[in-house]
Amino acid sequence: MRLFWIAIAIMAAGLGLLLWNDSTGSVAGLETDRFGRLLYLTVLGLVIGAGVLGSGIRLGQATRSIAVWLMILVVLVAGYQYRYELQDIASAVTAGLVPGSPLSVTTSDGANAVRLDRMAGGHFGVRGTVDGTPVSFMLDTGATATVLTAEDARRAGFDPADLRYDIQVSTANGMARAARVTAGEIAVGSIVRGPLPVLVAEEGRLTQSLLGMNFIDTLSGFDVRGERMILRD
Repeated sequence: MRLFWIAIAIMAAGLGLLLWNDSTGSVAGLETDRFGRLLYLTVLGLVIGAGVLGSGIRLGQATRSIAVWLMILVVLVAGYQYRYELQDIASAVTAGLVPGSPLSVTTSDGANAVRLDRMAGGHFGVRGTVDGTPVSFMLDTGATATVLTAEDARRAGFDPADLRYDIQVSTANGMARAARVTAGEIAVGSIVRGPLPVLVAEEGRLTQSLLGMNFIDTLSGFDVRGERMILRD
């Protein structure tokens, strides 16, 4: 209780000094803002000390508890300060564990980019989204348009049964018919485009959706470096 009343007395005296010297802008050679922060920390330390001593907890145990809480505070602050770096690390780990996962990066000139790794079959694949629905694409620079399988289109909110298949497209299984729809948004990592026209292949005529040139042409560029492809926003 003695420490508590000492803290109250210090706080009252400090507030009095702040009010008395408000017009001068300084207290004991310190700016009023700095003096106020010093007063706050001093009173807070005394109140915490009074609480620890008054609780009957041993000094060693109290010190360990304070150290633990300080460590937790430091970890939380560091996590917030380096949140973007931690996001990059998490993206890199995910890209390594899940084939086709895009890794959003920043180029040397500060531009936004997405890195893709070559798949086992030799093609570049990527896990993107169409109107928020996950879709596994294969990048096809020979395809003029982005083409969805009937299954992916259905999951993205397009009913293949209601579409008009009046466009001829060439697929790995030969010629097929496709229907034209408009996707509100297509996202590959941090690169987002939309609205964008896409094609929906007939049921059973396409085994994997294709990310075509109508998406790739919206980029500032792309290049292949060995087993990696970089898409630049």
